[in-house]
Amino acid sequence: MLIGAAVLALMAWVMGVVIPWLAFLVVPVLIWLFLFFRDPHRVVPGEQSVMVSPADGKVSDINEIPSEPLLGGEAAVRVGIFLSVFNVHVNRSPCDGKVLDVKYKKGKFINAMRHSQASDENESNTAVLGDPVSGKPVAVVKQIVGLIARRIIFTPQVGQIVSRGQRIGMIKFGSRTELVIPKWLEPEIVVKVGQMVRGGSDIVARLGKQVHTSVERVDDSEAEAVAPRHSPA
Repeated sequence: MLIGAAVLALMAWVMGVVIPWLAFLVVPVLIWLFLFFRDPHRVVPGEQSVMVSPADGKVSDINEIPSEPLLGGEAAVRVGIFLSVFNVHVNRSPCDGKVLDVKYKKGKFINAMRHSQASDENESNTAVLGDPVSGKPVAVVKQIVGLIARRIIFTPQVGQIVSRGQRIGMIKFGSRTELVIPKWLEPEIVVKVGQMVRGGSDIVARLGKQVHTSVERVDDSEAEAVAPRHSPA
């Protein structure tokens, strides 16, 4: 935010030297920059047998997956969420869990609205969450860059316990987030394609089988803001 503000201030000065009123054109851009990095408080549902949205945005696709290697080859359902440059970009954990694995992959910057191609070919960061007690994989959260996005932040370390609704990262400037849930949890998807969802607050799926509660739940008001551990620019 500070770097962006400094660059815009320099642009305003240069433009103002040429034509004074042109300097005011940077004001809307500066406001948008500050709004982009907003991190609103969210009320996390108290129900244990649910998974919440890992991101703010529009549900772009819901697909059945015959076999997901990251979930031990289990059949699964994938919910894709498209984040425009106007959405909150903080990502949150969909459930209580232990971070089993984190995989960062370099790739392309295809428009995130091209769901399948973007999911397979774009730069991404994939986190596998396991049941806090049994350790069995219960969810995959995949952060995918888009046409404009150039940086992914994911803060938890492998082995760390996260709570449902807890902040786990951010994708900067337009992107896509996917949530993959194994079928053995008997998920009932309660969102529809085209629906707007809020990360950490809106329920995406109700589970027939429950994921165990983490040892310590992190309250949203006490959780630390997203820390700057990120992918290369």
